[in-house]
Amino acid sequence: MPRRYWPTALGLLAAVVLGWYLLYSQLLLREMQRDALVHYQIYSRIFSALTDPDPTEGAAEGALLELSDYIRSLDFPIIMTDPDGIPAHVSNLPFEADPNNPSDHPRLYAYARHLAQIHEPLHTELGTFYFGNPPVLERMRWIPWLLVGALGGLVLAAWLLVRHNQRVERERIWATMARESAHQMATPLSSLAGWVEILRLPPEERDEMATVEAVAAEMEADIDRLEKVAHRFEWIGRPVRFEAVEVRTLLRTLERYVRVRMPQLSQGVELELEVPEGLPPVHGNAVLLEWALENLVKNALDALAGSGGNIQIRAERVSPRRVAIEVADDGPGVAPSVRTSLFDPGVTTKKGGWGVGLSLTRRIVEDVHHGKLELVPTERGALFVATLPALEKAETPARPKPAAQPTTTAN
Repeated sequence: MPRRYWPTALGLLAAVVLGWYLLYSQLLLREMQRDALVHYQIYSRIFSALTDPDPTEGAAEGALLELSDYIRSLDFPIIMTDPDGIPAHVSNLPFEADPNNPSDHPRLYAYARHLAQIHEPLHTELGTFYFGNPPVLERMRWIPWLLVGALGGLVLAAWLLVRHNQRVERERIWATMARESAHQMATPLSSLAGWVEILRLPPEERDEMATVEAVAAEMEADIDRLEKVAHRFEWIGRPVRFEAVEVRTLLRTLERYVRVRMPQLSQGVELELEVPEGLPPVHGNAVLLEWALENLVKNALDALAGSGGNIQIRAERVSPRRVAIEVADDGPGVAPSVRTSLFDPGVTTKKGGWGVGLSLTRRIVEDVHHGKLELVPTERGALFVATLPALEKAETPARPKPAAQPTTTAN
């Protein structure tokens, strides 16, 4: 059987054991009810005989015989021996034996010794009585083992299920990383292909700004980008090195990279960047933070593809120890049906999307940097806010947001 079916098989086995336990306990309950009825009949017969005002001849003997029948119906084994120790009467034995047949006596003696280990024999003038437990009591000994077996099966099934889920999660993470790798490398590769096509054009057909030196510089930037993408995946599964990251430098680098490639990624989109002076650095990893913010900007570009619009990247200090980075667009926004699960792996609103970018971005912001990433409700478009820990001392008052106009460039 394949290992992935083991949790299911063990779970079914535990369910069968529990079902059998329920049936078994009901059987024992019926037998105990029957024994209780016999005890009631014995009590009723004794009380009737004692209160009979005019007992007839032989009534006592009949009552004793009747009580003997009641006792035999309780099904507990009895061996009676005479004063000489010879078996004289047997009842409810688990095997066939005749006390009048001397060849059965060795077997009866052995079973009598077994009964003596269960209960102390009762010695009377008529002989010795050996008696054991009724079958219902013997069957009840299996109940704890049934419960232990069912519990053990459930615990083992749960453990295997957790192991199976962990293995599936690891496989999904590897698949996600592979998809994200392809997604991250697609932009600089397509950009390189575009620069190659420009270099193939005759000099007179090229744009005035598309000189060989300028194209070479952009191609070098794309190569650096590919190298940076490769370095990003080196941090997966490794301890992250933190440092003081200047938010203004981080966002300017991201703006330059996106702005140069916006004609290839999305037409008719305006990008605005607003970063006030004196913003404190954040405690983080610049490579991973740029990766997370790039995913947010690319999602905004995808939302505005074909229709155009505005993307605003803003940063502000929201508390003495917190800096918020906002990425907003005026596109169609996020459907209410996916808002609660938007950051889950595999959830996407794009046709042909993989649902990787936002889940990875949340992991970088929240799990790695101990910040917070949320989708803030807006009347139009989408607004993502990433709040990160700042390095400036807590007692330093937050600087007010400057009144200067943001830097705006249109394509």
